[in-house]
Amino acid sequence: MSQPLSPVSQLLERSQALFAIPRLLIAGQVDDDYPRTLLQQSADSTWFLTDYSRFRQQAAGADGLDIRFGHRLEAGAAPWQGLLLYLPKAKAEAQFLLAQLTPLLAPGAPIWVVGDNRGGINGADKLLAPYCRHPRKQDSARRCSLYQGQLDQPVAPFALEAWFGEYVLDLGEHSLRIQALPGVFSAAELDEGSRLLLDHLPPLNGRVLDLGCGAGVIGAVLKQRYPDIQLELADINALALASARRTLAINGLEGKVYPSDGYSDVPAGLQHIITNPPFHAGLNTHYQATEQMMLQAPRLLTKGGDLLLVANAFLRYPPFLEHAFGPHGWQIVAQTNKFKLYLAR
Repeated sequence: MSQPLSPVSQLLERSQALFAIPRLLIAGQVDDDYPRTLLQQSADSTWFLTDYSRFRQQAAGADGLDIRFGHRLEAGAAPWQGLLLYLPKAKAEAQFLLAQLTPLLAPGAPIWVVGDNRGGINGADKLLAPYCRHPRKQDSARRCSLYQGQLDQPVAPFALEAWFGEYVLDLGEHSLRIQALPGVFSAAELDEGSRLLLDHLPPLNGRVLDLGCGAGVIGAVLKQRYPDIQLELADINALALASARRTLAINGLEGKVYPSDGYSDVPAGLQHIITNPPFHAGLNTHYQATEQMMLQAPRLLTKGGDLLLVANAFLRYPPFLEHAFGPHGWQIVAQTNKFKLYLAR
């Protein structure tokens, strides 16, 4: 069953004929399956996703459609003839995608950028300026806007290395170099919630999962403090996974890094699940994924295994922990005025 169209896709539907070109490339933060319609009307077109959750939904029953997941899109047999970019939440991620995808386009190809007005779409002309001489607003409706330009500027080859930012995390006796691609959680500094978690780590052994690993900060600290653990890092964001691999490698640490939509790709038999889960999806507050993660944790854990979770203090997570682990199976082990750290066993 098709998902209801988001306001952004409803805007695109008004101009659907614009995108009926061979080898259309679609990318960015998409909240529905409207790109499938565009793929079906344009031969040899591609939908490039950095969100594994969305990729799993769309790749199932793709019926020959070219839907790809990753942090970097490999060049095709021929250049794509146009690019439709759904504006990501982070401006830096939009810049990253444009920098890597425009070299894969044919000269003169149209480039469209679409998004919600609350998400910064009205600055799309500035995003397009390095690639298009005269970007313009093509359409607007439902508090969304569509911008269009033409690839008529020289495009530099994409250099992935140049897009990794770095900072040093000082941990007292030790330090870590954290490297991250744009838009990744913990890309610029250690957040307050993760610091609370790392300051109150229990003893760890066996298989340990850093779920929603972001740039790999938590996982790297775990492996540095407990080198004998079997570390696993999972995330739905391809840019986060690339960042986590980079963070581990540059610090000489080992861990298995893989995509997972919640626990979708996580084998059972974990001793510890450690997470600082997000509660935003795009521009909206979103709790369901974390609630499901808490409810399903016991089936992934060995007997005596535990879940260590840090969350904003206002979030009502105790009922879910009680449902999953029982009334006496969880506790608050640390808190600040903004965060609470829960341990459930």
